[in-house]
Amino acid sequence: MNPNSEFSDVSIVGAGLSGLVAAKAFAVAGFSVASLGALERGGRGRTVALFGRSIALLKRIGVWPQVEASAAPLRVLRIVDDTGSLFAPGPIDFQCADIGLDAFGWNIENADLAEIVAEALTAEPAVRRREARFERLAWEADRIVAIADGARRFTAALLVGADGRGSPTRKAAGLRVRPHVYRQSALTAFLRHSRPHEDVSTEFHTRQGPFTLVPLQRRDGAPNRSSLVWLMSEAEGRRRAALDDSALAREVEKQSRALLGRIEIEGARALVPMMAQCASRLTARRVALVGDAAHVFPPIGAQGLNLGLRDVEGLVAAAEAARAAGRDIGDEAALQSYARARAPDIAGRMLAVNGLNLSLLEAYAPIDALRGAGLVALKTIGPLRRMVMREGLSPLWAP
Repeated sequence: MNPNSEFSDVSIVGAGLSGLVAAKAFAVAGFSVASLGALERGGRGRTVALFGRSIALLKRIGVWPQVEASAAPLRVLRIVDDTGSLFAPGPIDFQCADIGLDAFGWNIENADLAEIVAEALTAEPAVRRREARFERLAWEADRIVAIADGARRFTAALLVGADGRGSPTRKAAGLRVRPHVYRQSALTAFLRHSRPHEDVSTEFHTRQGPFTLVPLQRRDGAPNRSSLVWLMSEAEGRRRAALDDSALAREVEKQSRALLGRIEIEGARALVPMMAQCASRLTARRVALVGDAAHVFPPIGAQGLNLGLRDVEGLVAAAEAARAAGRDIGDEAALQSYARARAPDIAGRMLAVNGLNLSLLEAYAPIDALRGAGLVALKTIGPLRRMVMREGLSPLWAP
């Protein structure tokens, strides 16, 4: 046997959050897994707010107790129209108790979540973690081979591309993307502040995009912490990225209307160019894409990783169904089942997020009036508000 060859049911390229969760989920479902790539811990002010389906998946793979212990609950979601529009309504609060929940979701630092799932993989006998750099694909009659580090061969029935927005596996499989570059950047940072957040996540809608403050868990010496995601023009992004921590903190205070009191910047921050893209197809021969390899859009409404984890959930379900029917988990029928199930959820979320972002950027009275009327309806019509809250957490079109 070639010492440079390894065989498994599933090869997963990419060890970011979606790839790590996929490796654990396939293993829990009874498949052998090769997880390829350097561990991506994230950081630089990046967090993820986890909602219902994502939480259920993390429970299923046995890591939720550790995640919950490192996360902060989101019990109120507040929207503030700060566009200066004549039609701007007052702030609207969505209360988790209105739909019978203890919390809408939980916010955790990317690095902490990656560490928890990576640690769980070390105790998973069905997963082999390999710090191998993917190079190209090759196909055999009923298998696919990921070739890495020049000569190492990882052979499987199914290959999962979970290697981010630039996805080498997507390119190797011949799958295209349709990118749209916004003239915006997102500034991310961790904040310490003098007033408690009281488990409230606040999103200010501004003419340059949303400005969002999301609760974080307390730490020694820092009882009040939040994460910041601030969308702004490219020019403002470059200007604010050049500010020292004190000057940036004062601008955060001003934009937040001193909601959290005095602000301090904690640790490193990042400035990320904004874009949206969606793969022309989710699958190719024995290849399936999940997470950012499949779709990317602006960080609005905490949909990014939650959508990626629903991809993982759907792909594992398709593989389990194929196995139960005695079929090949990487065959065309299994892959098409996955793609059909995921298409409405991805398209719906893409439309909603991009639509909201563009509606803020255009200072056009009819659009402002429609957005304002929508917010007023959500504020005053209880059944509509509850329906929207449930749909935001668990979309009806995502089986």
